[in-house]
Amino acid sequence: MARTSKSLFRLKTYDLSVISQYYNWRPWLPILRFLEITFKFAGFAFGLWLDRSRGYPLAQRPRRAEQLRRILTDLGPGTIKIGQALSTRPDLVPQYYMDELTKLQDNLPPFASSLALRLVEEQLRAPLTAYFTEFDPNPVAAASLGQVHRARLCTGESVAVKVQRPNLVRKLTLDLYLLRRLAVWFGPRLPLNLGFNLDLIVDEFGSKLFEEIDYVNEGQNCERFARNFKDDPTVFVPKIYWHASADKVLTLEWIDGIKLNDVKRIQAAGLDVQKLIRAGVESGLKQLLEYGFFHADPHPGNLFALSDGRIAYIDFGMMDQLEVESKEFLVDALVHLLNRDYERLSQDFLKLGFLAPDTDITLIVPALEKVLGDLFGAKVSQVNFKQVTDQFSNLVFEYPFRVPAQFALIIRSLITQEGVALSLDPDFQILKVAYPYVARRLLTDESPRLRQRLLEILFKDNRFQWQRLENLIAMAGTGTNLDLVPTARLGVRYLLSEEGKSLRERLAQALTQGDRLHTREVFHLWQVLAPRIETPKLAQDVLQEVWSVTRERLRLTPAR
Repeated sequence: MARTSKSLFRLKTYDLSVISQYYNWRPWLPILRFLEITFKFAGFAFGLWLDRSRGYPLAQRPRRAEQLRRILTDLGPGTIKIGQALSTRPDLVPQYYMDELTKLQDNLPPFASSLALRLVEEQLRAPLTAYFTEFDPNPVAAASLGQVHRARLCTGESVAVKVQRPNLVRKLTLDLYLLRRLAVWFGPRLPLNLGFNLDLIVDEFGSKLFEEIDYVNEGQNCERFARNFKDDPTVFVPKIYWHASADKVLTLEWIDGIKLNDVKRIQAAGLDVQKLIRAGVESGLKQLLEYGFFHADPHPGNLFALSDGRIAYIDFGMMDQLEVESKEFLVDALVHLLNRDYERLSQDFLKLGFLAPDTDITLIVPALEKVLGDLFGAKVSQVNFKQVTDQFSNLVFEYPFRVPAQFALIIRSLITQEGVALSLDPDFQILKVAYPYVARRLLTDESPRLRQRLLEILFKDNRFQWQRLENLIAMAGTGTNLDLVPTARLGVRYLLSEEGKSLRERLAQALTQGDRLHTREVFHLWQVLAPRIETPKLAQDVLQEVWSVTRERLRLTPAR
């Protein structure tokens, strides 16, 4: 038993067997924790009942919101994480609650400064003066898992020193054990088809929490994230100072910025709110669809607006990786959704794990068509992610949909990002930004798989969809300058290649469908394209590409 205790508190990764063994031998610990949580929330529930009996007096609302924040704070890191997620959902949580819960992001009670300073010296195995010329003992921010002190390195850089809260493993493992027990006991009894795998979602959450308290892992995540966005002029990532970092101490570049939900300060700084929103959403889409490496906790405490209009990301503890195949399946699902091809969309859900392998999709297709057909009957840009999740909740009750553990994090990340954007603009609609980004990728990406997805959109039942191409070009240019010349060069090269033979035939058929030349459609398409291209440059580049491809093919042709 002593060996189990020792191994538990030295855990660096989530290990269900070690955690279960430890608390199975000490059942009083989870029981007492459950009673503590129940007791605290019983008082809150009683207060809400009193408010209801009195007609919900306005004066009580801020007090009740503060009471909830204090309960979540007192209960520790696990419940604080839940409060942080709720603080980004103005469409789910009343404003007076959201204002209070926002304080959970980086305005929590700090732990003793003397303890923090001692922990830094223990972790760095040297006195503070060996690394820092200045070190403010008063933290500038305190979050659920640690607190931040401002300091200055001996080399002169202004830095933020992140110090982990003591006894985190003990607190987190107890809550995770209890939460998993409740998921196993009550999950199958919930009126939801996804209830059966709630324990897997808890395991995924536990794995991410343990990654989050490993500051070496967080620093490596930060550097990987920075490499992905090194050429992106809208995103800033702080530098890590490894010589002054350890498992429980992380030293990184200091950021002077404004939290993304502080609309008044952002406007006072003269920053463009819509550009910030677009940068935030597009950077999130790039993480999912291009890099596959995404920030799973993008709440306002981790996102800042800089004076030059860039968005700064911090706190890279909770990250996740999407496999290449999953990214491609996501793009497939989006293409089939835009095409309203619900049979293939059902197959995408099978591949992504949202449906069990033995699911009869003939039952699913009509349901998807009914729900999503109504939803996307309006303009796609007028739909938000919350509407999509609300509509899907109806399907979850009636059909065998489930949420794979990894996609629970993706959904959480998307909902959080949309919540941040909604705090900046109450009328924000995520697809108004997301759809132009996807359209640009489909039109300009060199990936053969994305090129194939584009062809799926443009051809339906072997007929060319002129209107879809016009819509894609128009949407791709929304909010940005779209340079289609590189795309035209790639298109010419592809058309002249052996691989493009079938496309040449399909385009020839498209131009003569219905026994007529489709000159009117071509003219309309040119009207859409003309404002977005420099005609002389386009002609020059296309001719140059034709000549280049011709020379290459002549060199490859054997002499007779």
